[in-house]
Amino acid sequence: MVSFADVSVTDATAHRMLADYFAERAKTFPAAQGAYRTTFPDPGQFVPPAGVFLLAYDDGEAGCGGIRELAVPLSETEDGEQIVRYEIKHLWVAPAHRGQGLGRAILAELEHRARGFGATEVVLDTNASLEAAGGLYRSHGYESIQPYNDNPNATDWFRKRLT
Repeated sequence: MVSFADVSVTDATAHRMLADYFAERAKTFPAAQGAYRTTFPDPGQFVPPAGVFLLAYDDGEAGCGGIRELAVPLSETEDGEQIVRYEIKHLWVAPAHRGQGLGRAILAELEHRARGFGATEVVLDTNASLEAAGGLYRSHGYESIQPYNDNPNATDWFRKRLT
């Protein structure tokens, strides 16, 4: 059974998982896009209610992911309601735990946490080379959108409205 722990991104286990995630991405990053650019998250962006960073456990350390609030211009409204947007960052499952539905569990928990903070939508960016990730997001109701940031590692941007 999957369990979650809220931690700082500076927590030793979180830092190691993020380092493993970044190392894996650097090795598998498409050469045509240049070098993968590693950016460790700002700890202040992952503190409730502005965000949270989670470690996932399933027979040991199995994965991680976080959400952080993103400012939305006042001009962006939906049906007269202000949009409250959170961004999913660094969703990663350790290789030994892949193929067991853990990515879905982490994604669902991050969406749940975002709703709890008042989010009306979540967004994320990814790279087309991460085919399993793109499939996960699409199967979870995410739709492709225009880029909302200038992440040099990203090729695809997604959004999901939370109800």
